[in-house]
Amino acid sequence: MRAIKDIALKELIPQRPPFVMIDRLVSSDAVYSVTELEVRPDNVFVDNGRMTAAGMVENIAQTCAARIGYINLNSGQPVKIGVIGSISNLNFARTPKVGEHLVTTIQLLEEVFQVTLVEAVVKSGDEELVRCNMKIALTDIDSKD
Repeated sequence: MRAIKDIALKELIPQRPPFVMIDRLVSSDAVYSVTELEVRPDNVFVDNGRMTAAGMVENIAQTCAARIGYINLNSGQPVKIGVIGSISNLNFARTPKVGEHLVTTIQLLEEVFQVTLVEAVVKSGDEELVRCNMKIALTDIDSKD
């Protein structure tokens, strides 16, 4: 099993700059995965000094992608492209400002065939910014295609 610190982010997710919304995968196990992101002024989802709600949703989706990518790489399979199937119980406290350091945690709730349901929480420090449930459906398309 490859250590997370030894895997380049581009090996884990299909997204490429400027559309990358995570800086690194911090940890991942059977239930929880954690990513980090510093909100930078050149981020495509930053408007008027704040990350947009769409950017926050994409951050959560890419945390899910990093989790699946890590699992696939460690099992010798190619990284597959996933799509957001649904978002529920979406609760925004606020959007983050440029310079904030975000920690996104997803908890696996259910996995059936190619569909994964997670609960996601995005924090800045101890403050919860966003919480939701997200369903991701994996396609059969390799991210390198």
